[in-house]
Amino acid sequence: MKIVSELMTRELVTLKETQNLAVADELLRLNRIRHLPVVREGKLVGLITHRDLMKATGLKCPDPVKQPLWASDIMSRQVRTVGPETPLRDAVKVMLDNKFGCLPVVGEGGTLVGILTEADLVRYAQHLIADLDRMSEAAEYEE
Repeated sequence: MKIVSELMTRELVTLKETQNLAVADELLRLNRIRHLPVVREGKLVGLITHRDLMKATGLKCPDPVKQPLWASDIMSRQVRTVGPETPLRDAVKVMLDNKFGCLPVVGEGGTLVGILTEADLVRYAQHLIADLDRMSEAAEYEE
């Protein structure tokens, strides 16, 4: 049985709740990601998505210099998480049922240890498809 820790991204890009949205935007853009876990002392306290950022900067902040917004202003605080030992099929079901693009992975005491994203699952699907193709080609060769 596959578990979340086998596929999750471990090298995390995170944001502190006291950082402004310009930093969030830069992190998303430079790292080519769509989800930013917000942490305080290594523990997950929220999540900002690219969509959250676009909505906030477009609607709430006409002049970011005069009135900056902070991560804590727009982050989702009620974030669904999974543990590293969660069966992958259970995590995928949560993502599909809730239309989540990611699930932060937390260890003991709420410490952020990873994130499972749609991209992680697509990479895994690519691997499975390649395996199936090799098996199919081998079966054809044996015939």
